[in-house]
Amino acid sequence: MTNSIPSPIGPTMPSPWRLASWGLVCMLVVGLGLGGCTTTTTGGGVITTPSSSDAQKRAQVRVELASNYFERGQNDVALEEVKRALDASGDFAPAHNLRGLILGAMGEHGEAEASFRQALALDGRDGFIAHNYGWFLCQQGRYAEAHVQFANALRQPSYRDPIRSLLAQGVCYTREKKYPEAEQALGRAYEMDAGNPTVGYNYADVLYRRQEFERARFLIRRINQNEQLSNAQSLWLAARIEHRMGNRTGVAQLGQQLRTRFPQASETLAYERGRFDD
Repeated sequence: MTNSIPSPIGPTMPSPWRLASWGLVCMLVVGLGLGGCTTTTTGGGVITTPSSSDAQKRAQVRVELASNYFERGQNDVALEEVKRALDASGDFAPAHNLRGLILGAMGEHGEAEASFRQALALDGRDGFIAHNYGWFLCQQGRYAEAHVQFANALRQPSYRDPIRSLLAQGVCYTREKKYPEAEQALGRAYEMDAGNPTVGYNYADVLYRRQEFERARFLIRRINQNEQLSNAQSLWLAARIEHRMGNRTGVAQLGQQLRTRFPQASETLAYERGRFDD
């Protein structure tokens, strides 16, 4: 079983806690830096003028359209809208960021990376771009570089979603089998939002891997006690925890839930085959 992740702007957080696709961790940040004002002092006093140019406004509209298409899986159309955004304003960092997301989803990794680098060159203080680039690098198995970008995102004062980057960071550490570091990152995310089931699942999973079974049990039970939050992944993790703790009754009860609610799930098949330690 592999772990994965989610994202701040754009695709909403999914119910599967494992998170494996782009939309689960990427942030479709549009319009950053636009819509504000700057103050200019003249001989007659202080006047307020728009900070964004008409070209940037046109680019912003195109990026917003592109992000909507991207969320619906219409990558070719989204890419065309991004091109129009860049035609309007070639130095609009959110357009390069979104281009990187789209190309990454399409498997065009070289071009995607070039787009993320260009976005950061234009706005190195944008935590959302740093996060997206970090997740891209994590997906490529370039973990050390990914952690540099997550750290970059987390230290930006204007960055609005540290939980998502801590979650992404924790999942990347888990993929590296660096479980103490993963526990630290996910623990910080959990302290910020203990009600987030994606954080809770991944945190419980790392604790299970570290053989912290009692703590893992506590976390996963908080998810599974709410049927609207629980799923095949969370029930299967709970069953494996109970198996390691020698609780046969608990394992059987969780197995029955898997059979009843998710009869076709791969986790249910693993339960039926007794593959608790895979």
